Amino acid sequence: MSDIGVPANPGGDDASDGATSRVTNGATIGSSGTARGRVVVVVPARGGSKGIPGKNLTRVGGVPLVVRAVTAAVASTLVDLVVVSTDDDRIAQAAEAAGAVVVARPAELSGDEAGSEAAVLHALDALRGGRATEDPEVVVMVQATSPFIDASDMDAAIRRVLDDETDSVFAAIETHDFVWTLVDGAVSAVGHDAAHRPRRQDRAPHYRETGAFYVMRTEGFRTGGHRFFGRLGIAVVDPMRAIEIDTPDDLEAARALAPLLDRIDGAGAARGAVPPGGTGFACIDALVTDFDGVHTDDLVAVSTDGQESVTVSRADGLGVEQLRTAGLPMLILSRERNAVVTARGRKLGVEVVQGIDDKAPELRDWAAGRGIDLDRVAYLGNDVNDLGCLAIVGWPMAVRDAHPAVIHAARVVLDARGGHGAVREFAERRLAAGPVAAAHPVATAPAVAAAHPVATTPTQPSADAPPPPANEKE
Repeated sequence: MSDIGVPANPGGDDASDGATSRVTNGATIGSSGTARGRVVVVVPARGGSKGIPGKNLTRVGGVPLVVRAVTAAVASTLVDLVVVSTDDDRIAQAAEAAGAVVVARPAELSGDEAGSEAAVLHALDALRGGRATEDPEVVVMVQATSPFIDASDMDAAIRRVLDDETDSVFAAIETHDFVWTLVDGAVSAVGHDAAHRPRRQDRAPHYRETGAFYVMRTEGFRTGGHRFFGRLGIAVVDPMRAIEIDTPDDLEAARALAPLLDRIDGAGAARGAVPPGGTGFACIDALVTDFDGVHTDDLVAVSTDGQESVTVSRADGLGVEQLRTAGLPMLILSRERNAVVTARGRKLGVEVVQGIDDKAPELRDWAAGRGIDLDRVAYLGNDVNDLGCLAIVGWPMAVRDAHPAVIHAARVVLDARGGHGAVREFAERRLAAGPVAAAHPVATAPAVAAAHPVATTPTQPSADAPPPPANEKE
């Protein structure tokens, strides 16, 4: 998954017109008199959904669907303005934060029977309600239910319309499937002769719409009132990225695919859609981790006298050292009350807050106290007690062997398992992406806090001595 910086004024030449806005009867329009240039994307995203309640805010790979759609559009090199048409305040807030202008959709266009074309036409009318005297040359309808849109596919389709090759281009995949209908008990072949079964390589492909995007010449769209008009073209896309979310099963399939399709390399070069904040791992300004299951393998050894010990990785320790040297603020945030957490944090030189049942408020306070935007914080977790923290940061991450719910909530799933180099993997990928911002100095003598009394065990170090190594099998 790539990380794409989202400018307040994406792609346009009229930067002085301001940042995002909500449009009811007018819009912030460029001085050219058109609705912010030649190409405008409209994402219809109403609040109601029967199959999956709140679908457009449902997260895939840790990112709400509407945000994925907006960011894929912003990543396009040819798009001048991204608009989200919605009747829902929460969708509007998420869309604005991702870099879109929001058009308030009226109730009569927000019901179950309302068509997407009507929402796009309304958005175009709303944009022209300001200083615009004409429509954009091209309008692109992007559907948030397609979570894996490749911006380069969209760009190629837009270019075909701008170059007057076609009037309307839609995303589709090739298929050689044999399709049939069943109507009142009667079975009929569709698009093929049932008496003739040629080999796959001898058949011309058919094309199935993916629903991801429709690129249209605006004049023809207004005239026809629907997305298929004039000279039609097909943008053939990768079948792996062509999933459309309509049912809970579709959602589970998309979440399973996200760790593969949203893979980010150290430089952030990939094709997925992610929230704003920078380029790849380079936009991460702080790391917060759980302890058990991240620094450890989530196992505990219990002696005959009831004493507990855990195993950690020397590789993780070196990774933490690299991050500290680079100046990246770090925090270990744990529910665990055993003093081994404090001992490990002191040895690593990392701040520790432990004994916390509700970790998200503590994370908010920690970031606010250091002036770090939560959108630029990575939280690395492994189990369901991490879900609250994963939901509030820009970079929710999971170790490879995390609970399925955590995998679903994660924007990035690391290759390493907890206690087996996951922190080191993060460190290498973060440092490969670029230098750490210098605005947040890292304390050399980190504070250690506990909301509840810490259990006194042989793992508890004395105040003037280093922690004993017996419980830390590196």
